[in-house]
Amino acid sequence: MKRILIIEDDKSIAELERDYLEIEGFSVEIALTGDAGLTKALAEEVDLVLLDLMLPGIDGFQICKEIRSEKDIPILMVSAKKEDIDKIRGLGLGADDYIVKPFSPSELVARVKAHIARYQRLIGKENQSGTIMIRGLRIDQVARRVYVNNHEVVFTAKEFDVLTFLALHPDHVFSKEQLFERLWGFDSFGDISTVTVHIRKIREKIEIDPSNPQYIETVWGAGYRFKG
Repeated sequence: MKRILIIEDDKSIAELERDYLEIEGFSVEIALTGDAGLTKALAEEVDLVLLDLMLPGIDGFQICKEIRSEKDIPILMVSAKKEDIDKIRGLGLGADDYIVKPFSPSELVARVKAHIARYQRLIGKENQSGTIMIRGLRIDQVARRVYVNNHEVVFTAKEFDVLTFLALHPDHVFSKEQLFERLWGFDSFGDISTVTVHIRKIREKIEIDPSNPQYIETVWGAGYRFKG
């Protein structure tokens, strides 16, 4: 049984989310404060975190950042704020998806199922694979770790997925739409702008000069290509 952690300060909303997820067979735990939620997320084994953005004390952005520094699990952010800057900022910190209140319970359940299923598929594929080594860059697909010149660099789950996918298809140009569909899935409710955010974050971590990349180059008007 997959375990979901809901971090939400509105008890009625949290309980509604819990009820619908439990109907679908998930085990659900609720944390009503950011501090309690972060403690549970780091100390307990959970398969997905449903994270409200606006929380008293420590907010959802900081919680997302803290979880990402320790764990590689799907994080679905929830908020009543619709501004694009919040969406981009949240995804840039490592969130896998973003859902705006009010939303239908069926939409929530569909997104949770999609992210857990995609994560399990990726883990299954990686366990059958080995290590990718290209010009000082080493990607350990089994351990999900990345090394640049033998120094480990910390990646979020989605950053690792994007980098690995591109490295497995050297010299192939993928549009932002293609990357979004393949790595977030056609059933994802996100925004393709997150592809640009993730590419920028990856470059900052693996490139000596992100403005003149030696690994992931921009093919203007077409997309991105990993130079093999």
